[in-house]
Amino acid sequence: MTDLSYDFDHLDSLMDEAGLDALLVTSKHNVRYLLGGYSFIFFSAMDAIGHGRYLPIIVYVKGDRDKTAYIANPMEKGENENSPFWVPHFYPMAWGSVDSVNQAIAHLEKVGFSTGRVGVEPSFLPSNSQDLLRDALPNSAFLDATSVLENLRAVKSPAELALLRKASEKITDSMRATIAASGAGSTKREIIERLRLEETKRGLHFEYCLLTLGSSHNRAGSAQAWANGEVLSIDSGGNLHGYIGDICRMGVLGEPDAELVDLLGEIEEIQQAAFAEVRAGAPGAAAIAAGQAALERQPNKQYTDFFGHGMGLVSHEAPFLLTNHPVAYEGRDADKPLKTGMVLSIETHMQHPTRGFIKLEDTLTVTDSGYEMFGTEGRGWNLGGTG
Repeated sequence: MTDLSYDFDHLDSLMDEAGLDALLVTSKHNVRYLLGGYSFIFFSAMDAIGHGRYLPIIVYVKGDRDKTAYIANPMEKGENENSPFWVPHFYPMAWGSVDSVNQAIAHLEKVGFSTGRVGVEPSFLPSNSQDLLRDALPNSAFLDATSVLENLRAVKSPAELALLRKASEKITDSMRATIAASGAGSTKREIIERLRLEETKRGLHFEYCLLTLGSSHNRAGSAQAWANGEVLSIDSGGNLHGYIGDICRMGVLGEPDAELVDLLGEIEEIQQAAFAEVRAGAPGAAAIAAGQAALERQPNKQYTDFFGHGMGLVSHEAPFLLTNHPVAYEGRDADKPLKTGMVLSIETHMQHPTRGFIKLEDTLTVTDSGYEMFGTEGRGWNLGGTG
């Protein structure tokens, strides 16, 4: 079997807690996770094709991994020939969300599942697929399995941590190279494109860059040009085999003056206060409370915001530490103990009225004794125009 980042006993126990008998997994990130890291390249950029969309499905019956199926696109037959999937049942036949779910229904019938409590991912299940399921299994209940899959992914394996570490290091290196190579007159669009090239040549899939220059807080690309004495904030997500590196670093064109040193120092004090409370067994709320308390001590607290969140295959995933800040979800894990192998993003930003957008974002993994930071370079002022 392909080396997997989860075990089936854990999956079964999570399903027991949720009262589920079977799973129909339809999000690309969770399908990828359950398959052991595989994702079909043809649909990596867009799901739409013809009148419909690509909808890969994993079917899993609790307690019986031998009944697991993967419903795929016909072109994935070649992928399986080259590197066979671990699943016992493979159906490379679906071009859209109707034929894929019809095959999932047929497979459930084949393995003797006719009624029960089926976990689905509502945000990733098209309405035409949902209608077919309800018609085909009228005596079954369809329940939200999103939390089951989030909790399954919450603790990362050593292989996953290695990918997150590499992604973070590659993004940090890309940012430092981009800042050094950019100078007076470089526009935001030019700097973003340079970062895209730097990340790509390091083997990352570029996802986004949020960039500010000077006193502006606008992080969208534009023709605005970098000028001497101005700051630059560069916040980017790059993807390495599905795992996200998400870092923010600061640049300045010229030497940073005393005020800039102090402003970034405020950000750093908040970050370090939160870091100090990260360790296995401590509640995630402790890190959040420490960061918020440090923020309240800062001279520019009225311009500053702090938060933390889990990350991995998704930029905000378990553990969920804050409610509706900044993304709309419940901070359901805040009072639960952190576990070794969980990954956190800790970030603080200041929207200063005259000096601009100043931010640090760092990635940590929880360890037994504390934490390990990924992508540690460039956390001070990086000088532009030196490359």
